[in-house]
Amino acid sequence: MRSISRLKTLLVILSLSLALPVLAMNLQQAMSNLPSAKDQGLVGEQPNGYLGVVKAEGQAAEIVRLINQARREQYQKLAQDNGLPLADVEAMAGQKAIERTTSGHVIQVDGKWVKKP
Repeated sequence: MRSISRLKTLLVILSLSLALPVLAMNLQQAMSNLPSAKDQGLVGEQPNGYLGVVKAEGQAAEIVRLINQARREQYQKLAQDNGLPLADVEAMAGQKAIERTTSGHVIQVDGKWVKKP
């Protein structure tokens, strides 16, 4: 009886380990899904230069994680290349991202999520 229970557990673990790579998203997929996530109000731009999760639905958190990781790498490179503090590059990028955000999409203002007029 114990061996059957262990076998079932191993089969579940094996099936999950095989399924997770298929479910994982890459940066290109995240970038492709970003417009839809913004249209749905799931993610928004923040003044710190990074995306934020507005509604934790679907793949919003994974989209945000992947894109923010890529943004951070770019910000660090820009900061290093230009002799600027990372925080300054992040703030400049955040300001530009909010300015470029389409009307009706979500942005963060004073720590609150609002639709851009």
